[in-house]
Amino acid sequence: MLELSFLGSGNAFTAGGRYWSSFLLNGCYLFEAPPTLLPHLKRLGVPPADIRAVFISHFHGDHFLGLPFLLLEYLHLTPRREDLCIVGPPGVEKMIEGVAEAAFPGLSHADAGYRRRYLEADAGREQTVDGLSFQAFRMKHAGENLASFGYRLRLAEKVLAYTGDTELCDELFALAAGADVLVLDCNYSQDKGPEHLSFAEVLEVRKRLPPSTAIILTHMEAEPDVSGLEGVLVARDFATFRFP
Repeated sequence: MLELSFLGSGNAFTAGGRYWSSFLLNGCYLFEAPPTLLPHLKRLGVPPADIRAVFISHFHGDHFLGLPFLLLEYLHLTPRREDLCIVGPPGVEKMIEGVAEAAFPGLSHADAGYRRRYLEADAGREQTVDGLSFQAFRMKHAGENLASFGYRLRLAEKVLAYTGDTELCDELFALAAGADVLVLDCNYSQDKGPEHLSFAEVLEVRKRLPPSTAIILTHMEAEPDVSGLEGVLVARDFATFRFP
């Protein structure tokens, strides 16, 4: 079964009162770590120590700046003993540890009783984190100077694909091939714009994917009207979706 609990469903501007986009898979795999990560985990009643791996798509602040607060929680309030795995673009360890140190001096070097294990996403090959196999796909977002990844992973008999932030591109369809659930960027509810997908482009994605692939829209500026669209769902802050 796939269970996706959304900690937020909005874009970088928290448009429409939505918080920054992030979701938790099966209670232990976190996709994106926005600034509201820690309070939203607590609001959902998820023990912070339950997180086993974090997947960061790219280094824009709404996707990773919540990690220093999570690490601070582990140091002072919620003891952790198991390793924490963090997957992200090349340079992920330097970026996260540097931000943690800047936010709370000494945090990156403190002995918190567990180890942080970093894994750089490598598009084109199978990788493993916490015993979980996944593939990273280089997406089209914010130009060539910013590495931005989508992720596809299999749990038991189900396949989840997550685009992160992306424009419409061939890599999106390679990522989504064979997925049972696709979590899809839908930043623009009306007109098309740069660096992200629009709702009009979501319609094209729906046409090109089989009906068996459920699509969940996130990273939105406003809620699109999906009535009449088979298999298209709209994420909302603190909503949970289950796919048996």
